[in-house]
Amino acid sequence: MANTNSAKKMVRKIARRTAVNKARRSRVRTFVKKVELAIASGDQAAAKTALVAAESELMRAVGKGIYHKNTGSRKVSRLSSRVKSMSA
Repeated sequence: MANTNSAKKMVRKIARRTAVNKARRSRVRTFVKKVELAIASGDQAAAKTALVAAESELMRAVGKGIYHKNTGSRKVSRLSSRVKSMSA
């Protein structure tokens, strides 16, 4: 358990940061799920608009340090290739 004042303060800061990061990660998952649902339904127009929103949200999470840059790029790449393959 934290004994010093600074350690106690760090425990509070980490708890706050964890809650914020958890909310951001959940938000990204929601946007990605919207793309996947549009792909599953076969609606390419909806999938493209959902992809634009999801890409923006993923890159915002990368900027905030929730995901590594390569992870964000990989997720966007895989989603966009799935949307692109719908037309073929």
